[in-house]
Amino acid sequence: MSERRRERRSALAAAVGAAGADALLVTRPVNVRYLTGLHSSNAAVLVRVDGPDLLSTDGRYAGTAEQVASDLELVIDRDTAGALVGLAADAGAGTLGFEPHDLTVERHAELAALDRGIAFKPLGHPVEELRVVKDEDEIALLRRACEITDEAFAALLPSVRPGITERALAIRLDRHMIDHGADGLAFDTIVASGPNGAIPHHSPGARELAAGDLVTFDFGALVGGYHADMTRTVAVGEPAAWQRDLYELVRRAQQAAVDAAVPGAEYRAVDAAARDLIAEAGFGDDFTHGLGHGVGLEIHEAPLMSTRATGKLVDRVPITAEPGVYLAGRGGVRIEDTLVARTGGPELLTKTTKDLLVL
Repeated sequence: MSERRRERRSALAAAVGAAGADALLVTRPVNVRYLTGLHSSNAAVLVRVDGPDLLSTDGRYAGTAEQVASDLELVIDRDTAGALVGLAADAGAGTLGFEPHDLTVERHAELAALDRGIAFKPLGHPVEELRVVKDEDEIALLRRACEITDEAFAALLPSVRPGITERALAIRLDRHMIDHGADGLAFDTIVASGPNGAIPHHSPGARELAAGDLVTFDFGALVGGYHADMTRTVAVGEPAAWQRDLYELVRRAQQAAVDAAVPGAEYRAVDAAARDLIAEAGFGDDFTHGLGHGVGLEIHEAPLMSTRATGKLVDRVPITAEPGVYLAGRGGVRIEDTLVARTGGPELLTKTTKDLLVL
């Protein structure tokens, strides 16, 4: 991975130079990890157009930094950003780019007050833009996270029965993910039963499952820093006709979105592939969120797939496709896969059946 990280920093340096800066101060932790491999609560990296890149962290992470980023010059200082600003000035940098979405106004003022003759320039989201397209090592980690997610759900299914609470199921599902090899959870697991299924991000509580419920599970495993994301809705006992019809509508809409997720497709067109079907069936107002989002080192990252999104998919971009219909007081259905846009057609990473499971 060290060679890939060097390639990432080289590509970033080119973008920084094109933006008129001599270097970029990267302070957002997830971006530091992407560029260096260091997962830390206190680190920064200086990516220079000319000259070696520098990684700064404090003594707590020095040993780890030496292991994962041995190709970088290491600066040990509690004030990671301040140390790098000083070194950039010493090397003759005139313009220093920074991440305006991460550096607070207060911290920016502190760095500017160092008065090292550097002009600070906001450079937008250049690291996030690099992160959109994944390399095959990243996709392999996502694939393994999704395999564990599938395996954990299969292990949970025998527990889905009347009388068990949403919270109990969430705890068991979390345990299954860890037992099957996850480093942790990609996000807080959602279990929404009966009328709670009409709340897209319901927090699992004390409600007991009952015969006739639809139950939505939204969850994912974390592997090597990469996040899986899958949603399945099941029936407890024989579903009513309206529940089967609603499920089939969402299943068809989700498949339409998956089929549309190919390189060259506009983000909003992928969203529309599912949304139009749901709207034509009379439930347009009940699909209350975007179709999906990118996944990687964060559970929600670029690109976003929605009615207002701009841009097009390219090869090797992992996204989710998660249409849902939510009927207040009655329940809801959501089906979600993590997939990778590929030139030869979408690669599904989550593979649990999307046929309605009646448990």
